[in-house]
Amino acid sequence: MIAKLKGLLDETGTDWAVIDVQGVGYLVHCSSKTLAALGERGEACTVYTDLQVSENDMRLLGFAEAAERDWFRLLTQVQGVGSKVGLAILSALSTGELQQACAQGDAAMVARANGVGPKLAGRIVNELKDKAGALPGGGGGVTAAAPLAGSSSADAVSALENLGFKPAVAARAVALAQGELGDGASESDLIRVALKRAAG
Repeated sequence: MIAKLKGLLDETGTDWAVIDVQGVGYLVHCSSKTLAALGERGEACTVYTDLQVSENDMRLLGFAEAAERDWFRLLTQVQGVGSKVGLAILSALSTGELQQACAQGDAAMVARANGVGPKLAGRIVNELKDKAGALPGGGGGVTAAAPLAGSSSADAVSALENLGFKPAVAARAVALAQGELGDGASESDLIRVALKRAAG
């Protein structure tokens, strides 16, 4: 699994970019927001990636932030949302707007994306509303990676929830703690700092 590419931006199209990594060009499909964030041709760039394999296709998807990739993975778990629709949603909405739309059940906001009708938008917000609080939305300067199942951050969120904090509060506190301590922080350190943030 290719998780990240670091190289030079070789060329771009309407929904793709070629990243040159030591002479090997990787074609990555991207949202318009990611394409805008990559910079100019020839500049160094980093993309977080997700590899999708189907019967007759292998496709590498690229994202400027890990949070955007994690939202993409969530979106494509919803029936009717393929990689093309997932990228269209992330082109129309920031991760913060997407988190807000799911948390508030605002299907109309999600339906702004190309190829997303009211029925599909409703399914997306219904299926993701309980997961929205566990992913960073980019609000308040929090850009820590989303807690993945089994990770120390996910365990820390669970621990705070067990102490009586609401899921959204627990997730935000852990995201703040992770931003402060860094990605390698232990579960106990995350819980200690997150408790201060949640209580404060």
